Amino acid sequence: MKPFGYPTTRLTLLSREVLVIALAAAGGGAFALLGMPAAWLSGSMLLSAVVALLRPLPSLRRPWFDATMVLSGTILGSAATPEALTAAARYPASLLVLLVGVAVIMAATGAYLRHVARWPWIDALLAAAPGALSTVLAVAQAKGANIGRISVVQLFRLLVLVALLPSVMQLSGASAGTPAPPVETVDAATMLGVTMAGLALGLVFERLGLAAPLMFGATFASSFLHGTGLVEGSLPMPIQIAVQVLLGSTMGGRIAHIPREELKGLFPLAIGGFAVSIGVAFLFAWPAAWLADVSYASGMAAFAPGGLEAMAMLAFAMGLDTLYVGAHHLVRFVAIGLAMPLILTRVKGEPPR
Repeated sequence: MKPFGYPTTRLTLLSREVLVIALAAAGGGAFALLGMPAAWLSGSMLLSAVVALLRPLPSLRRPWFDATMVLSGTILGSAATPEALTAAARYPASLLVLLVGVAVIMAATGAYLRHVARWPWIDALLAAAPGALSTVLAVAQAKGANIGRISVVQLFRLLVLVALLPSVMQLSGASAGTPAPPVETVDAATMLGVTMAGLALGLVFERLGLAAPLMFGATFASSFLHGTGLVEGSLPMPIQIAVQVLLGSTMGGRIAHIPREELKGLFPLAIGGFAVSIGVAFLFAWPAAWLADVSYASGMAAFAPGGLEAMAMLAFAMGLDTLYVGAHHLVRFVAIGLAMPLILTRVKGEPPR
């Protein structure tokens, strides 16, 4: 038996995780030097995805992911100032537009995958669901759907959104521009208190079986503390950058788990599905943003068919209305989670003839 075998193995794994994070940080830093919007999130995600395609690296272990979710929720909740909560009274009409938009996105993208790709309806609708990837994959597994191709379409859409949406907004003039530095950052003691409160509530949510419990718990705890005025300010900028790098690394690394042949074969279909879903989403984003009196850039981020944590952090990095964007993605996440199992009970899995 080799001496110190276990600590050496553990140290080797840690060193590989540090390499993964360092590569992601290099991508984010390069984007930041180039002046790209949402640089740390989109740059880290893009380089992580490229590296994962060329040479798969180990995924970050669960503690890294859990810490990222808690800190992400804490950052997002800091946008819930008393003033922002007052402005949220304008959101209900926009949220109604969102629910209609989600249904149209699923119908249009599902029809494309059904009739162009000749997929069964059950696979087509699950791949068309805008966001809520963890819920979609859980339902796919329970229904015996093709998880591989559903994952390809979903992950492709998310990666393209995070990589390209900031630049598209900037080039089109819809972007809110470079985010201003936060007026105030919390001190170390307050940061620890808010984070621990979010972790505690997240663990409660986890015991209750809720989806994405740590992120939701931290978001709600931080929102309550900031919304009541008990806490003012956000986490220090180095922490915000680190969270974006970790989130980008996690998203980009997911592509390493998809077989290369399957990825190449489904690539054209993923592009078509993305074009349909994003076109419908941005069409509905315009009236919703007008009704809520927010910028069209915030509407684009709120209606973009990506994951909750990714799109909310993207909005934060771009200086958009984070509360508006987060509220819409949260409502969509819950709506998909509740409606998807009910819809699929009436859908059969046979391919069309």
